[in-house]
Amino acid sequence: MTLTLYQRDDCHLCDHALAVLAAAAAPEFVSVFIDGALALETAYGSRVPVLADGAGRELAWPFAAAAVTAWLQAAG
Repeated sequence: MTLTLYQRDDCHLCDHALAVLAAAAAPEFVSVFIDGALALETAYGSRVPVLADGAGRELAWPFAAAAVTAWLQAAG
């Protein structure tokens, strides 16, 4: 499963999301910083952090470890 965490520089919510993902023992993911990328800022600017998978599913903040685990399990 390919996971991407969309985030911003100096984002305290993104720091919290990283801790939640660690607590959920989420698999490895790629961090994509949206700052300066117009298309990504338009799509995610007010919603970061957002965890996305390769199937197009997204889990937007706020999320807890249990929600991350359920979201990952729902992917099959």
